[in-house]
Amino acid sequence: MVYSHLGCFCIWGWSLFVLTVTLVNVSGSTSNNNLPIIAFDEGYTQLFGDDNLIIHRDGKSVHLSLNERTGSGFVSHDLYLHGYFSASIKLPSDYTAGVVVAFYMSNGDMFEKNHDEIDFEFLGNIRGKEWRIQTNVYGNGSTNVGREERYNLWFDPSDDFHQYSILWTDSHIIFYVDNVPIREVKRTESMGGDFPSKPMSLYATIWDGSDWATNGGKYRVNYKYSPYVAKFSDLVLHGCSVDPMEQFSKCDNIPNSKSIPTGITPSKRIKMEGIRKKHMTYSYCYDKIRYKSPPSECVINPQEAERLRKFDPVTFGNGRRHHGKRHHRNKASQAQK
Repeated sequence: MVYSHLGCFCIWGWSLFVLTVTLVNVSGSTSNNNLPIIAFDEGYTQLFGDDNLIIHRDGKSVHLSLNERTGSGFVSHDLYLHGYFSASIKLPSDYTAGVVVAFYMSNGDMFEKNHDEIDFEFLGNIRGKEWRIQTNVYGNGSTNVGREERYNLWFDPSDDFHQYSILWTDSHIIFYVDNVPIREVKRTESMGGDFPSKPMSLYATIWDGSDWATNGGKYRVNYKYSPYVAKFSDLVLHGCSVDPMEQFSKCDNIPNSKSIPTGITPSKRIKMEGIRKKHMTYSYCYDKIRYKSPPSECVINPQEAERLRKFDPVTFGNGRRHHGKRHHRNKASQAQK
């Protein structure tokens, strides 16, 4: 579905502090946070890829594959303004250099020049190397200020399913891996409109990122190992669903909102800091190639800067978007190269 009449989005005075669910609760199915797990057809539709998307396990698990012909992807039926969004994902195994799996929120199909985005991106793997995951945030089309952070995963994400979650409120964004926070992005006055503030859809895609994903494009997709299959299950869409054709949101008091985390507990913060010290390999705040001075919201930690110095930062297209990922509603029929 392609939404029009975008002027309806101009009313942002909504009171959206109560996060809600508008999707049907599947009886007996809950996530690790006691949030309802939905069937694929209840919350999502295919975005592109034809037969490269296969629904499994009573409609609650979906496989996305990449071959020489095309990648594949799906997108949520609804738009959301704040909420908790999650999926358990098992990544392709063996040699996956250049293969990108993305689990992210975006409104780029409606706001081409001032879109918002919140990303999880898995950047492919060379045998014997640790898998890498990237998180990123864009607000109001601020693509000239990439806010990427990258980490080496402390497990093999192709061996089993692991849960990846995004909490998005009006004041902060938290990325979780297996219910442990790995990154918090707080909204600051200095960020201005760079903090995501417009309703977004949830996307999942697999695509060929040979030009940049693995060591800056040094290692490319080898299709003799295809098809590459990413498996998704435990799908959670728990948030404020909004209608772009109406002036007000549908955010009323609905059960389960108490199950959404509101912040990071002291014990979880200790775990997050431990993961960041051990596994973070890149932060935009320390990238002197891209920024003469760090973006205003950055808090520079000299010890962290020294630890990250040994990693060579890779500039992803000098701040430009990776167009391979952005298959939006009006481009769903296009095959991916």
